Amino acid sequence: MKKVFFVLAILSVSLINAQAFEGKGDEKFQIGGNFQDLASGLNVSYDYGIGENISIGVSSTYALNVKNNNILNADFGDRFDIKARFNANLGNVINIDDNFDVYPGLSLSTKNFGGHLGMRYFFTNGFGLYSEFNTPLAKYKENNFGADYIHNQFTASVGAVFNL
Repeated sequence: MKKVFFVLAILSVSLINAQAFEGKGDEKFQIGGNFQDLASGLNVSYDYGIGENISIGVSSTYALNVKNNNILNADFGDRFDIKARFNANLGNVINIDDNFDVYPGLSLSTKNFGGHLGMRYFFTNGFGLYSEFNTPLAKYKENNFGADYIHNQFTASVGAVFNL
């Protein structure tokens, strides 16, 4: 009986250990809401660890609720953005908590070249919450009026993150 209890205790403690970023081969999937001026929508991203503190991935945003549509006049191509991204996962560097990760990064999208700062916190080994802030560093067009304004401004995303 003591051996069974001991094995169950060891297994339960090992399942509680939720690691925010595990390095090479780590995979994260995020889905959440995206919020920006005159629009809100859906954000989906996938990151793959290629080193101890480095990940690459893809992120996509679709603006569902475009306000003042007669000003923006946004069709599907204007509402949709896809990005290739690079992250520096600094959770184990700043060492706040094993379940917490901070990841600044750069992205190249169909709309701009930008930077982002994200944070993840895992409650279990497979589930957590994330928040991410994005801003364009270089826009493809000098003046972004109308539909070009979508995805070419400061945005914030909040949602769920999953270990794959």
